[in-house]
Amino acid sequence: MLSALELAGRIEGGEITPADVLDLCAEAIAQREEEIGAFAILDLDRARQRAQDRAAELIAAPLRGLPVGVKDLFDTADLPTAYGSPIYAGHQPASDAALVSMIRRAGGIILGKTVMTPLAFLDPAGTRNPHNPEHTPGGSSSGAAAAVAAGMLPIAVGTQTGGSVIRPAAYCGVAGYKPSFKLLPMVGCKPLAWSLDTGGLFAASTADVAFAAAAITGRDLRIDRAQPAAPRIALVRTHVWAEASDAMQTAVEHAARIASGAGARMEEVRLPPIFEDAFRAHGAIQDYEAYRALAFEYDYHRDEIGPKLRAMLDEASKISADDYDSARRTARRARQALADLMTDTDVLITPSAPGAAPKTLHSTGGTTFNRLWTLMGAPCINVAGEVDSAHLPLGVQIVGRFARDRSALEAALFIEQAIARSHGER
Repeated sequence: MLSALELAGRIEGGEITPADVLDLCAEAIAQREEEIGAFAILDLDRARQRAQDRAAELIAAPLRGLPVGVKDLFDTADLPTAYGSPIYAGHQPASDAALVSMIRRAGGIILGKTVMTPLAFLDPAGTRNPHNPEHTPGGSSSGAAAAVAAGMLPIAVGTQTGGSVIRPAAYCGVAGYKPSFKLLPMVGCKPLAWSLDTGGLFAASTADVAFAAAAITGRDLRIDRAQPAAPRIALVRTHVWAEASDAMQTAVEHAARIASGAGARMEEVRLPPIFEDAFRAHGAIQDYEAYRALAFEYDYHRDEIGPKLRAMLDEASKISADDYDSARRTARRARQALADLMTDTDVLITPSAPGAAPKTLHSTGGTTFNRLWTLMGAPCINVAGEVDSAHLPLGVQIVGRFARDRSALEAALFIEQAIARSHGER
C-alpha cells in the first residue's frame, strides 16, 4: 500500500514530485484494476497535467499534490457522477461537492471516482477484494477501500450511513476513519439518510488517515509527531456480540489484551438496554429518510433500482412519522447515555464487522457492528493488522467520544502499534 504520510514527506523533502506519485498509482492501476474494478472513472491524463502545471503550488499545499479517489456519490464538476446507478448514467454535475472543493484547495489531485453500490445501499457493484478476488470488499464504499488496499491510491473518500466506511476498511485491511457527524461536509453528496450520512476517509494506516483528515479540514488531527499516550479503553460486547465469528471475537480480545499490556487502562463495560433500542432505531431512521431522499428514483425509476434497495423502500413506505419521531427520541437518549458512559473512558473497542470478508460477490456483508455507532455520531476508526486462518483481514473498531476525534485517532494508533509489535514478536 501507499503511505500518504510517507509520500507527502518525500515530496516536501524534494525526493519525489506529485507526478512521480501519480506514476506509482498508474502502475498499480495497470496491474490490478482489471481484476479489482475499483474505479467508476479514471482521469489520469488530466491528473498528470495538473501535477505538472501546478507542481510548485501543490507541493506547498497540505496534501502536497497527492492523488485522491472520490466515491461516486460526491458531485464533481469535471467528472461524471452516477451515484453508482444506471438512472444517472452520464450525469454531469455543474459544481463540485463541498468536500471535493476542500480536497482541491488542500492540494489534492482527484485521480478518479471510485465504484460504489447503487445509491449507496446493499446491492453489490462488482468490485473485488484485493486480498482474494472471490471475496467481497464490502460496501457501499467498495471501490475506495479496494483501491487503497491494492496500492492504487494513497487516500480515498467514502461515506457511511450504516457501516460503509468501517466495514470495507476491515474487509480490505486498511485504515478507515468515520469522523464525528458533520465534521466532513456532505453538501453536494447524494443523500440516503440525512440524519446518518457521514463522510469518511481511507488510507494505509491510522497515521495516514489522520494526516489526510488534518490536511483536508485544517484541523489539528495529525498524530504522527509523537508517540500516543496510553489510552483508557473499554471493551464492549454488545447484545450482538455472538454474531461475530470466533476469529473476530479472538481478534478484538487479543487487541484489548495487548493494549493493556502496553500500558492502556482496560476495563469491560456492559451497555444499558437503551443501546439495544437505539440499535433498532437506526433502521427506522435510515429507512424512513431513504424513502423520502430517494422519492424521485422510487416513483419514476423503480425498475432501475437494485432489488435490495427496492425491497427496503417498499417496506419503508409503511414507517409512520410517529415511529420515526420515536426512533429519533431514542437516538437522542442513547447519545446522552453514551456520553455519560464514556466520562472516564477515551475509547471503546469492538468488532469492525462480523468477521472477515465473506466469500461472495452477491453481498457486501453485514452492518451489525457499525450501525449503532453511526447513529451515535461518534468517531470510529478501523484498525487493521489482525487476520484469520485464511489470512484475510480482521478489523478492530475503535469508537471515540463525539467531537473528540483526535483522542480517538491517537488511541487507534496506540492499538495499531501494539498489534504490530505483537505480530513482530511471534
